[in-house]
Amino acid sequence: MRLIHQDPATGLLKLRLETPSDLWRIARLVRPGDRVGASTTRRDPEAPEETPGAQRERRRVWLVVTAEQVEFHGFSKHVRVTGPIIDGPFDLGRHHTLDLAPGEEVAVTKDALSAGERALLEEGLAARGDPTTVLATVDWGESSIVRLRGRSIETIADVNRTIAGKRYKGGQAEKDRAAYVEELVGLLRTAAPDATAVLIAGPGFLKEELTRRLLEEVPSLKAKLRVFPTAEAGRAGIDELLRSGKATAALAGVAAAEESELVEQLVTALGGGRRAAVGPVEVAAATEQGATSTILVAESRIIEPEVASTLNLARDGRARIFVVRDEGDAGRRLTALGGIGALLRYDWSPVGAGATPTRSTGPPRAAPRSGA
Repeated sequence: MRLIHQDPATGLLKLRLETPSDLWRIARLVRPGDRVGASTTRRDPEAPEETPGAQRERRRVWLVVTAEQVEFHGFSKHVRVTGPIIDGPFDLGRHHTLDLAPGEEVAVTKDALSAGERALLEEGLAARGDPTTVLATVDWGESSIVRLRGRSIETIADVNRTIAGKRYKGGQAEKDRAAYVEELVGLLRTAAPDATAVLIAGPGFLKEELTRRLLEEVPSLKAKLRVFPTAEAGRAGIDELLRSGKATAALAGVAAAEESELVEQLVTALGGGRRAAVGPVEVAAATEQGATSTILVAESRIIEPEVASTLNLARDGRARIFVVRDEGDAGRRLTALGGIGALLRYDWSPVGAGATPTRSTGPPRAAPRSGA
């Protein structure tokens, strides 16, 4: 995402959308009531009246609408913003849908940017393209291969087969295993060349066999190929590797991986000490005390008034704000903890309803609170 122009007096932001992750961000930045402008096409109203609407030539024009509905279509990689036209060469007051895609420019005018929205904007402006990582977690009979690109996790293949164990030598069992390996190698061989990193993980030795076969066929992948152990394969293995922190260096710059790791840090801190707070009440109290280092907030909660006020206070205190996607393992875990949590700068503990939290010298909390 690139900032082309900004006018603080009017709240105007003119942005160039560069990646699928930018679409995800703009879909969270635009709220009902915001004014959104983009280049689009609309049927020419100046055509003769007897010309059927479907046959009228479409003209490319710049239109501004007041957003009423915002839809993010991750699979087809576009965002639709629908509302009445408030600025344009014709059809003022009529409804129109702006269809936004990577490579296009969009102008958004907001009355004010919340702290959560600023965090999304700054994340997009700091990113320069989305590094693409191919991640495979494999085992005999169950494997998953995904493509990580910024905020998105795209499925390449889930390969599930019934395969006899290695103790069964020869015959159909051996043919099934050979075909399974060949299928996985083929999928990786196709997906790997465009990736900046290729990670193969799993609980057994299949990951090493696949690595060997892949390097035999594509030696140029050696510099970007990494192998990691996991206890699980398939989708469970993907989630395990993302939140474990084992592949942090290889996944640098991939926001989808960072959010999983941060939520795991929150859960670990919550269970093992006093350097975490969860739920709107605790996070607000910790932030008021200046204890907050990083706040994790579910995307669906950033516009809630009580959450927004906490995020504004955290921003004033120079705490980092990271917006977590609702979908996916990390989002579900954060939602279960109240949709907002904080990693803290020092040991801190709530001391009771209505009381003022302070630095604590007592024993750590035994477990997360049920009301978080």
